Amino acid sequence: MKPYWQGVFPAITTQMHQDGSLDIEGTAAHAEVLIRSGVTGLVFLGSLGENQSMAPDEKRLLLGEMVRAVRGRVTVLSGVAESSVAEASRYARDAEALGADGLMLMPPMIYKSPDPRESLHHFRSVARATGLPIMIYNNPISYGHDITPELFAELAPQKNFVALKESSGNTRRITDLHRVVGGRYAIFTGVDDLALESAILGIDGWVAGSGIAFPEENQRFWEMTRKGQWNGARDLYRWFTPLLHLDTHPKFVQYIKLAVQEVGLGKEWTRAPRLPLSGAERKRVLAIIRAGIEDRPF
Repeated sequence: MKPYWQGVFPAITTQMHQDGSLDIEGTAAHAEVLIRSGVTGLVFLGSLGENQSMAPDEKRLLLGEMVRAVRGRVTVLSGVAESSVAEASRYARDAEALGADGLMLMPPMIYKSPDPRESLHHFRSVARATGLPIMIYNNPISYGHDITPELFAELAPQKNFVALKESSGNTRRITDLHRVVGGRYAIFTGVDDLALESAILGIDGWVAGSGIAFPEENQRFWEMTRKGQWNGARDLYRWFTPLLHLDTHPKFVQYIKLAVQEVGLGKEWTRAPRLPLSGAERKRVLAIIRAGIEDRPF
């Protein structure tokens, strides 16, 4: 069965001014560069997009403007990170009305639930509130809800669940997903520095993070994996890996926004409580980014 979605769906940052206000034009300009690189989708308002630090009206404003800017050229997904079922369902309905093509649904953020029944209730309830197709985001490291392959099997009867973003950090999950729910969902990896390993095991797409600062290299790497050009992909991955590691740190938003700034595709400004990097940490991250720029393969 052909996957509903496939390819690179970068999780784009929300560009902001230094005072923390939204930079709609800056976000649209970055999206334009990513579209030109050959991506097949864009994820706005994900974790990298600082969803949880934005007010409800800001999210809706940004999404509506980005739908207009993209003009149907690639698939537009919006992250859904509301804490309650009611608010997540309301946002899902509004995103549909604003013209989004689909949703990337995060687990309920109100607390780290040890009870899978609550996670499944959240996902099912939001799915029933909208006709949009949905990518389920599994990130137990960050969000404390682990959607195992067996739980994905339980969610399978809900037809608008069409894809999953696997970010457990355990590549064994890719094979287990194929074994337990093979063909039911498009499988995306969401961990940048496991992209090659995941591609070898068999995935349909990649929700890329660090690659938004290096879109040409990111797309080239992905296309090599599609063609089975593993030697070339491995060589490119070795250059890319220090940059991909930036995606797997608690300050990944600041790290990746700094990379975006260094290559001239945006600004580093984030919204508090996230603050700009400083001191030795800033120097260390800049050294990684600048080494990557200097050694760029093309």
